[in-house]
Amino acid sequence: MPVTQTIEVSEKPLPGFIGDRAPMGMLIGGDWTQAASGETFETVNPATGSVLATVASGGPADVDRAVAAARRAFEEPSWASMNPHDRTLVLLRIADAMEANAEELAALESMDGGIPITVTRGMVADAAKTVRYYAGWPKILGTVNPVDASVHCYTVREPLGVCAGIIPWNGPLTMAVWKIAPALACGNTVILKPAEQTPLTALRLGQILAETGLPAGVVNIVTGFGETAGAAIAGHMSIDKVSFTGSTATGKEILRASLGNLKRVTLELGGKSPHIVMPDADIGAAARNAAAGFAMLTGQVCVAGTRILVHESVLDDFAAELATAVSAFRVGDPFDEQTMLGPVVSAEQFERVNSYVSLGVSEGAQIAFGGGRFDTPGYFVEPTVFAGVRNDMRLAREEIFGPVAALMPFRDADEAVRIANDTEYGLAAAVATSNVSTAHRLARKLRAGVVWVNTYSELDATFPFGGYKQSGIGRELGDKSLESFTELKSVFIRL
Repeated sequence: MPVTQTIEVSEKPLPGFIGDRAPMGMLIGGDWTQAASGETFETVNPATGSVLATVASGGPADVDRAVAAARRAFEEPSWASMNPHDRTLVLLRIADAMEANAEELAALESMDGGIPITVTRGMVADAAKTVRYYAGWPKILGTVNPVDASVHCYTVREPLGVCAGIIPWNGPLTMAVWKIAPALACGNTVILKPAEQTPLTALRLGQILAETGLPAGVVNIVTGFGETAGAAIAGHMSIDKVSFTGSTATGKEILRASLGNLKRVTLELGGKSPHIVMPDADIGAAARNAAAGFAMLTGQVCVAGTRILVHESVLDDFAAELATAVSAFRVGDPFDEQTMLGPVVSAEQFERVNSYVSLGVSEGAQIAFGGGRFDTPGYFVEPTVFAGVRNDMRLAREEIFGPVAALMPFRDADEAVRIANDTEYGLAAAVATSNVSTAHRLARKLRAGVVWVNTYSELDATFPFGGYKQSGIGRELGDKSLESFTELKSVFIRL
């Protein structure tokens, strides 16, 4: 039976950025301003349930102001026409400043999102590396097309204009950089809307951007709720592109809202990723990768490998190794250097995850291990693995966004692929095998935008990221993301 455990969490001093408790404004046109409505909301520390800060609650009027500021910065003077080498220097200064303020950014991320400090330090470092990667991309090239001698025909890529990024609450600094860096590299201006649960690192990033010489209005940050600020951005007739990361349901709403002016839309949405363990795999290593794959960031990751498909001949051995790997995860205070998993982000998410644990039992699955409760005011969830799960159960089909996984056996590779692809999602997948031919064959057959072999969730700024099916449209990171931040113009000159 699941047991109740105790977690002690200490209150940490607030960074100077939020220490005065004054309502935190939005960044619009280089100025810090409150919402036109005067409304605010509170952001809460999920490890304690206590209020961290009060933040401006933006709405349509504030989005209008941000769009006007971004348009001015795009055109008067034009960020787009700046010497690309100068844009490179600005981006490099941003990366340097992020690294100089890394500990504060990591602490804010841990306070606001509940992510362990040992993890957020790495996330800040990776975010700075991503900015530095895109600092090398303002020299975007066109082509000269071969036609007859009396014609000069060429193509050129130009920035789209005003681009908006709507980001989720899991890894908000990482997501902010994924939206901002490629957009700026291409010469666009940006409006960023962070999730209402985790706005603090985006706001601190706004301060850092201003300190590095980024012209006013090139990046604007509007805090608020999805149904107000987010909806106003999605439907705004003067925004040229929206890049959204979040749920599939919300992504569909944004796509519908884009029809007014046919703005460009890229979507990185949900997942229900399979992790296939073949009989020839290193079972211990596969179990450790699978444990991290579904429990990392307390399961609040779109690529989480929550369907663990294991060959029936090694299922018992794998389950034992998985239990050992998961039991080594220390759940606790995000600022404890030994903590590996923090709380989920909110009371709402806490109830959602626990409702799926109850649902799994009611559907006839069995808790193989985990499922315990914690005696704490924070929103902590114990990693939980179910056995006896069929792929038609809601537990196996719906994105939970918490550390809950399903163990499912398969008889051969064809059955594993059939189960893995039997989902509306296609964001990521993984294969554990010692046979390189098996790895390549399965990677080709899996309908997913990312396939990991003998690892899980490793990413790099050069690595295009996105999904098949209802997991999204377009790609982030790498050079492929730049195509969605530019227009391709063909020029035909009769000589």
